[in-house]
Amino acid sequence: MRRPLLVLATAAGLGLAAVTASPASAVDTTVTFTITAGELAITAPASVNLASVATGAASVSGEIGPITVTDERGTLDGAWTATVTGTDFTTGGATPSETIGNINLTYAPGDATGTTGTGTFTPGAGGIINVPRTAFTGTALTGNNSATWNPTITLTLPATAVAGTYTGTVTHSVA
Repeated sequence: MRRPLLVLATAAGLGLAAVTASPASAVDTTVTFTITAGELAITAPASVNLASVATGAASVSGEIGPITVTDERGTLDGAWTATVTGTDFTTGGATPSETIGNINLTYAPGDATGTTGTGTFTPGAGGIINVPRTAFTGTALTGNNSATWNPTITLTLPATAVAGTYTGTVTHSVA
């Protein structure tokens, strides 16, 4: 008689375990989060000294240092275009004899010296930068990315250029 009671108690215990393993009800919770877009920015050296040339030289030329576009917008199939333009170069009182027009200023971007992220990075054609020109582009971009290049500028010097230290501005922008 003790034996059936033991079997009955064991069976009852197993049934209780099975009942407690199933929840009486369940509720789902939807979880969301946001990744915020960063900035699209461009950096360039604050100043550069190309060189000294003698009066009568045909041109002055040199690299202006690394230009970097940093894209932290986290885009899907994104794009950006970096443009460049230049001003006249002047010395002294900036009279016509002391001015070399930006029509004499050319820009050659060269190939990328470094890139990060996923996308296609392409140098612009270069040319005279008296008007905005494409310096570099990023296309088919996914996520964050960057591109760096070291352009060369050349200023053709007119035969009438006077001696002096000339100053002008090369402006890079990105959109």
